[in-house]
Amino acid sequence: MSGIILVVLRVALGWLMLYSGFNKLMNPDWSAAGYLQGAQTFKPLYDYFISPGVLPIVNALNEWGQTLLGVSLILGAFVRLSSVLGALLMLLYYIPILQFPIVGEHSYIVDEHIIYALILLYFAAVGAGRTWGLDKWISKKFPPFS
Repeated sequence: MSGIILVVLRVALGWLMLYSGFNKLMNPDWSAAGYLQGAQTFKPLYDYFISPGVLPIVNALNEWGQTLLGVSLILGAFVRLSSVLGALLMLLYYIPILQFPIVGEHSYIVDEHIIYALILLYFAAVGAGRTWGLDKWISKKFPPFS
């Protein structure tokens, strides 16, 4: 039963990430600039991310990062790597809206980004891609990726 729950959680979070990333990819007007301009914490870092030479890279990493994280989780392929990188992405989403202990408008210390990051770290820790995912097959065919 725990395997089923793990797979359902992995696929559900994968779908959430895939949908979010794909929507950004398909919207030519989408940019992370609006979110980053509201940064309250580490403002100089997030202002750097908005600079004209860096913003296109930030946008591409955001769009493709979420999309590929979603694909990875749904297929159960390279879940350890994608989960750690996804958790880092979630922390980068969390930090700009943090005004300790308030996060955003409706949270106190913990918001959805922290929950997503913790779930992703759990996936990495337990090797969630090996349960009804491609990671088990990948590790047999390509031992360096196990």
